[in-house]
Amino acid sequence: MKHKTIAMVGDSLGRQQFQSLMCMVTGGEERPDVEDVGWEYGLVVPPGGKRPDGWAYRFPATNTTILYYWSASLCAVEPLNASDPNTEYAMHLDRPAQFLSRYLDRFDVLVLNTGHHWNRGKLRANRWIMYVDGKPNTRKNLADMGSAKNLTVHSVVKWLDLQLPHHPRLKAFFRTLSPRHFFNGDWNTGGSCDNTIPLAGGNRVVEERSGDVVAESAVKGTRVKLLDITGLSSLRDEGHISRYSIKATEGVQDCLHWCLPGIPDTWNEILFAQL
Repeated sequence: MKHKTIAMVGDSLGRQQFQSLMCMVTGGEERPDVEDVGWEYGLVVPPGGKRPDGWAYRFPATNTTILYYWSASLCAVEPLNASDPNTEYAMHLDRPAQFLSRYLDRFDVLVLNTGHHWNRGKLRANRWIMYVDGKPNTRKNLADMGSAKNLTVHSVVKWLDLQLPHHPRLKAFFRTLSPRHFFNGDWNTGGSCDNTIPLAGGNRVVEERSGDVVAESAVKGTRVKLLDITGLSSLRDEGHISRYSIKATEGVQDCLHWCLPGIPDTWNEILFAQL
């Protein structure tokens, strides 16, 4: 990875993979030599904001940059009224996030992911309005969140595949869905993941196909590789944050995100084996 840039773009599970990689490279220690270069990618705290849309760090000894950009849906999102703090946002299902098209020529490795924000609750909370072909969606078949996600994943992968001949050094991956393990309820109805024994439900992935059918079908026949972590991660329900979050709320468990060190370290080991 000398003189190279590794970019991870996606949701909070993508952020966990980035955090895992940073900790693997640094051994989990503070490193005074590591440079914060987020400003080179526009990753700075916006006016009135709490944090940037991502982070970028450079290791001077090898001139290696590792970055993460927050894009929960991977599609282009833009405010409908930039002057209104409560504006709704156009969510362009058939266009990639602007960050990707702007900085793609600087990446040597790109890992994309999306998945857990494709539900009505997140759509409302983020004030997203679905757009297709540059205008509000009127296609009834896309009113279903699964169909909307399917269109975006296929559109982004198709766009990326068309870009790859112009970026011959770029290796592109789509990481499959990281599984949730809520038992006896969901995240807001008392769901839990109290198991502490690894591989209690078995230690083999026996499925021939990926558990993330959308991602698998999107990359088929393209130059984008599948980073398939769904099956192996599904065996590790004991690896989630569970009740042990620093900011845990009584009666609410996190059975979506992972403890670190933990399962995302294996995702990165598989990524580097593929590289």
